[in-house]
Amino acid sequence: MADVTIRAPEARDLEAWSELFRGYMAFYKVPENATTVAEVWSWIHDPNHVMQALVAVDAEDRPVGLAHFHAMPRSLGGNTVCYLSDLFTDPARRGGGVGRALIDAVLARCRREGWANLRWLTQEFNYDARRLYDSYAGKSDFILYALPVD
Repeated sequence: MADVTIRAPEARDLEAWSELFRGYMAFYKVPENATTVAEVWSWIHDPNHVMQALVAVDAEDRPVGLAHFHAMPRSLGGNTVCYLSDLFTDPARRGGGVGRALIDAVLARCRREGWANLRWLTQEFNYDARRLYDSYAGKSDFILYALPVD
């Protein structure tokens, strides 16, 4: 298991969290946007917003990974599931259990909240992450469609 502690992000984590989130954006080739970074930071600190977050911190209490997730109603089950929106580990810490520690922490939250399952998406080419994900469950046969509104 990784030598990390999982906790909620705190105000003092802004710089390190931002660096991780910008790394996540770059990985998926999403242009860096300070407004988006600030908005997501505000969401995860707003107790009335659906988005929640956890960070994995090292021995110096510096964030080295992040997970953003939220409850999502599922009509076919008549229940609530958890959607893991973002999962990212500092590239220097990859393969050391940080991602697994974050997923396990989100799973624990799901159990506490009574959410029926945890689900997420990744891109086909994300082979390193998929090795981790495949250790939890096989990929589904669903295909994502995304339509811009404007």
